[in-house]
Amino acid sequence: MAASASLLLFSFVALLLLLAQPLGKSMAKLVDGDAGRWRAAFERRLWWLCGVRQKEMSWIRYFWAIIAINLLGVLVLFAILMLQDRLPLNPQQFPAISWHLALNTAISFVTNTNWQAYSGENTLSYFSQMVGLTVQNFLSAASGIAVAFALIRAFSRQSVQTLGNAWQDLLRITLYLLLPLSFILALLFVSQGVLQNINPYQTLHSLAGSSQTLPMGPIASQESIKLLGTNGGGFLGANSAHPFENPNALTNFMQMLAILLIPAALCFTFGEAVRDRRQGHALLATMTLMFILAAIVVMWAELNGNPHLLSAGASSPFNMEGKEARFGILSSALYAVVTTAASCGAVNAMHDSFTALGGMVPMLQMQIGEVIFGGVGSGLYGMMLFVLLAVFIAGLMIGRSPEYLGKKIDTREIKMTALAILVTPTLVLLGSALAIATDAGRAGILNPGAHGFSEVLYALSSAANNNGSAFAGLSANTPFYNLLLAFAMFVGRFGIILPVLAIAGSLVAKKAQPVSSGTLPSHGALFIGLLTGTVLLVAALTFVPVLAIGPVAEHLQLTQ
Repeated sequence: MAASASLLLFSFVALLLLLAQPLGKSMAKLVDGDAGRWRAAFERRLWWLCGVRQKEMSWIRYFWAIIAINLLGVLVLFAILMLQDRLPLNPQQFPAISWHLALNTAISFVTNTNWQAYSGENTLSYFSQMVGLTVQNFLSAASGIAVAFALIRAFSRQSVQTLGNAWQDLLRITLYLLLPLSFILALLFVSQGVLQNINPYQTLHSLAGSSQTLPMGPIASQESIKLLGTNGGGFLGANSAHPFENPNALTNFMQMLAILLIPAALCFTFGEAVRDRRQGHALLATMTLMFILAAIVVMWAELNGNPHLLSAGASSPFNMEGKEARFGILSSALYAVVTTAASCGAVNAMHDSFTALGGMVPMLQMQIGEVIFGGVGSGLYGMMLFVLLAVFIAGLMIGRSPEYLGKKIDTREIKMTALAILVTPTLVLLGSALAIATDAGRAGILNPGAHGFSEVLYALSSAANNNGSAFAGLSANTPFYNLLLAFAMFVGRFGIILPVLAIAGSLVAKKAQPVSSGTLPSHGALFIGLLTGTVLLVAALTFVPVLAIGPVAEHLQLTQ
């Protein structure tokens, strides 16, 4: 099994890096605005048709453009969900959903979280899935990448006040990156048996006289952007554990690659855009090492399983509970690490059924801030916050003025960095406390004791960090949890984008100083500082609430 685990992990990482490098270089052209002759002519007509001005924006205008298009997305998607019984493409005649679930779902998909407090095949029409959710999957992914582009320009430009044009960035990212990749991936999925139709559900009758209703729908088209955009929301309730979404081992491998492809490629994009590939390599090396360590831990935990299984009469200690037999333990464990390393949330196994250690790692990866590759765009700008913090602390320790890529890091940048880093831990801890301390919050907990607390902590960690996966066992489709998690998702997304763009606006106006050979950090120092700093910060932000699990559970009589 060790050899199989090593081969799977090595082949996955090697193929991921092989595909990410050329994609990252091509995305660097989007950052630079290099349209080429044929594309420039097309874009001039496109800007005129859409009414887009080609004038570049300051950071505040860039932020308001991003927030405006996403708020409009919330309103449109909320209206679609509330009116789906009156809209076309509803062969199963699904009724409109409750207002609090519609609001939760709208904010969830707009913020790239895709938290689902419902089962898709029993709740949403084809119109809601295609026109509502899938459109927001593209827009939320493009928004994250656009913010990353703005931050990259802040380091690559000198003595200017603008970060690019948000409308142009969103259109270019959608047209030249997300749409082509999604189209190719959807075709590959269809070739392997993923459904793509708009037929009514099919009812089958067995020879024994029983019947079963099989869901239909445009699954492949939603599945592709769900993964490439690190969105994660499944067309079906079982998500990527369902054979209609993820039929075999090949599609499972392709799905894992698709989740991390753009986040990994953005590291190469950063190196190319700032004209220092070593910095991009340092970021990628840090992410990759932390990812490999996490995968090894989860694989080891699930292969060793629970020794109590043998005493209970099981023939093997392997933990196959909650996993699909067609994927097995190794692929299920790797998928769990991939989807929580990125802010994806797609699942092919039940994380609630993992061992204690195997379930802790996915939760830990989310609580880091999902910077181990992370979401499309959000992973890179999240890791850059750790870069700025590491550079600032290193500079103070040696008495040198903190600089990165020749640009001085002042108190303004560090204040914004601290604010952005503290947003998600604050949401997780206060949200979990509110859920545990109120009757409405405790009413949704199905499992007693510390495990019930873990379900709440996982849900808030998933929402605040825009992941979307769930630990299960929590009745989340209530007004309390729908509104609480919607708030956490919205603030967790835009409460970080605001300070990130403020940092970009401050840095872009600074003229880069010549970088001497002794200026920190070198790519090696950056790698070590990022790895050490991230681990220490996670320990401080994660294990303090974990230590409180026992007393809290006992005080609130959650134990049996």
